[in-house]
Amino acid sequence: MLRGFLLIFVLAGIVIVAMAGFRGEHSARTPWEIFPDMVRQQKVRAQSPIDFFGDGRGPRLPIANTVPIGYEMPKPQLKMPAGVPPHAPPPERVANRIGFSVGTDYYNTGKMGNNWGTSIPVPVTEQLMQRGQQRFNINCSVCHGLTAAGNGVAKLYGLNTVATLQDERIRKMADGEIFNTITNGKNTMMSYGGNVPVADRWAIIAYLRALQRSQNAAAADIPPEELAKLEKAEAKPPEAKPAPSPQAQKK
Repeated sequence: MLRGFLLIFVLAGIVIVAMAGFRGEHSARTPWEIFPDMVRQQKVRAQSPIDFFGDGRGPRLPIANTVPIGYEMPKPQLKMPAGVPPHAPPPERVANRIGFSVGTDYYNTGKMGNNWGTSIPVPVTEQLMQRGQQRFNINCSVCHGLTAAGNGVAKLYGLNTVATLQDERIRKMADGEIFNTITNGKNTMMSYGGNVPVADRWAIIAYLRALQRSQNAAAADIPPEELAKLEKAEAKPPEAKPAPSPQAQKK
C-alpha cells in the first residue's frame, strides 16, 4: 500500500516538473503554464508599440496641465511686508501655494526651531474655513466624524483606535504638532503628506479649531449682541394656549 502511494507521488512529481519546471526550450507551440510567466504579461515596454491605445503608441505624453506629485511650480521670491511674522510666507504667495512639503520653514514643517508652532501661518479667512471644512469632510471625517468626535463611519467597521479630536489633550496640542501628524501620520493613522497639500493641511487645522471651539463653547465665546438675543429669548414667557371652546368640551 505504502509502496504504491510512493510510486504515484513520484510519478505525479515528475509530471508536474515536466510541465511547469523547465524553461529555455524552443518550440512553436503555445507553452503550458500553471502560472503565466511575467515576461508575457500585458504591459507597456519602452519604445514599443501596444494595441491598447488607438494610435498604437506605448509611451504616452503627460496629461495636459498636470505635474508630478510633490512638484511645485517655482515662483518669484517676494519680500515680506512689514509687521508679518518671519515664519509666515508672503501673503501674495499663500493663495498660489498648492504644493507639498518642500521647505524647512514653519509653513512646511509645523516647527519653529526645535519647538512646535502655535499659530496658523496663513490669514484665517472665510474662504480658508470653507476650504478646511471641505478637505476635513473628505479626508478626516471618515474616521474622526463630522464633528471630530471620533465617531466616523470607519469605527462602525471595527476601527476602534480612532481618537476623538475633541479630547482635552488634542485641543491643547500645538497647531504645528497637528500639522506634523497630518503630514507623517501617528500610531494607526496613515500619513497624508503625499495626499493633502500644505495649504490644505493648514486649512484643515483652522477648521478643526473651529469645530473644537463649537463643541466646547462657553458663554464668553458668544458675541455680546448674540448673547443678548439668547437671553431675551430665554426670558420670554411661553405663549398661552387658547382655552378650548364649550362645543369642543361637549364633544
